[in-house]
Amino acid sequence: MTDDPPFSPALLPAGFVDLLTPDARTEARGVATLMDVFASHGYDSVRPPLMEFEETYLAGAGVALAEQCFRVMDPDTRRMMVLRPDITPQIARMAATRVAGSPRPLRVSYAGPCVVVAPVAAEESSRQIMQTGIELIGPDSPEADAEVMSIGAEALMRLGVKDVSFDLTMPPFIPALLEEAGVPAAQRPALMRALDRKDAAAVAQHGGALAATLIALLDATGAAEHTVAQLAELTLPPKARIVLDRLIDTVAAVREICPALRMTVDPVEFRGWKYHTGVCVTLFAVGRSEELGRGGRYLCNDNEPACGLTLRPDVLFRMIPPTPARARVYLAADASRQEAAALRSQGYATVRGFASGAQAEAEARHLGCGIILSGTQRVDLA
Repeated sequence: MTDDPPFSPALLPAGFVDLLTPDARTEARGVATLMDVFASHGYDSVRPPLMEFEETYLAGAGVALAEQCFRVMDPDTRRMMVLRPDITPQIARMAATRVAGSPRPLRVSYAGPCVVVAPVAAEESSRQIMQTGIELIGPDSPEADAEVMSIGAEALMRLGVKDVSFDLTMPPFIPALLEEAGVPAAQRPALMRALDRKDAAAVAQHGGALAATLIALLDATGAAEHTVAQLAELTLPPKARIVLDRLIDTVAAVREICPALRMTVDPVEFRGWKYHTGVCVTLFAVGRSEELGRGGRYLCNDNEPACGLTLRPDVLFRMIPPTPARARVYLAADASRQEAAALRSQGYATVRGFASGAQAEAEARHLGCGIILSGTQRVDLA
């Protein structure tokens, strides 16, 4: 029989990590860059709380996220609370309550940590994730969807993330098509599984009179212009046609703003974030499997239309070079306060020294300083 090893204070729960320099520095400056882009387009920053009461968060758009929520009891009110797994439902709540009377269109941006029960993607292990994004509340149009996507593209370009693909889908389309075409409810699960797997043979087996149309939709998946041309030729029931035309119009609106943006369209993809009600987009970098972000159209808690895009900083910042540290200046005991302030305004980091004489240079080197400021004089260390 052996004793358990002593518990290490460095041990953390699975899926949670300490983020150290330079990663923490890269994240902080990267988030600031993203938020600056959002602000330049009129998106004002908001900061929802990390925790909310269960019945508040798991209402409206949040109801679809119940399985991803950690729950704790509030020792004060004895009511259950949840740690947010996603910020968008909180924006939907705020739009319907705290800022219900604000002028529309309402443009907000946000950045903050979220906690999920399980990693959001199969290839990831993190349960604490960062989110930053924008929400456009009020207008329901292809132009509004295009605004959100184009700002996301600009933000990634400013960050230095290259070869990004915007993959557009319309999750409500397939359910609407099957309903309008009168496909029996008993047949739909098998047909939906076949479409999800992109299995044309199974679609032909279960699709009945709709099989040819569904296979044509499968074949249309690809680069946006190719897909739009194929979709325009299809004969569809009236309501399904309207739903699909919204996707086509959104592609045209995005292309108007971002002519060179890499876009693909998958008309048979019906998986969204469950609360999405219209055009959705998922962002990938060519050659990488992680999602860089996702978003789409949804309804706020009072059924007001909205669309948004959420980016994943913890994924994005693995794709760009680490943010370099500021050059460090060692302040000797007699260093001029005015000169030190001037150096900080020029982008240097000043480090107050506690050694003197010959030991000052040794301490400066030990602390990674390349310059010593003594009085008003700067001495470069070779």
